[in-house]
Amino acid sequence: MTDYVKVFKDDNYVGLCFGNTDEKPFAIGEKMGEICAEAYMNGYNWEAFFNYYLAQNAPDLLDGLNSDPEADAYFANYKLTEENEKKAERFAEIIVSLIENEDELYRIVRENGDEIEWD
Repeated sequence: MTDYVKVFKDDNYVGLCFGNTDEKPFAIGEKMGEICAEAYMNGYNWEAFFNYYLAQNAPDLLDGLNSDPEADAYFANYKLTEENEKKAERFAEIIVSLIENEDELYRIVRENGDEIEWD
């Protein structure tokens, strides 16, 4: 997919990893933090952002989603099914789209940052 988003699966789960300390996501996260002081973009705040964004734009992706953020990465998974493999791919595509169209991230934080449950 990209250097900063990977989709993976094992015997039981399909998941994704978003490396928020990779160069491009890190720089974007820094700017998001300049727009909204609460939005210091570690894995926990990416989780908060994605939960907000998905609820607004792709609520079906939240069904069955388990996330496990860390300081330097955001991990999420679903139980391994064909449907959930598609969900993980769609979620990864959304992340890539947001990072590659970063102005949308800045707009959301600027206009809706107070609605996001930051860490």
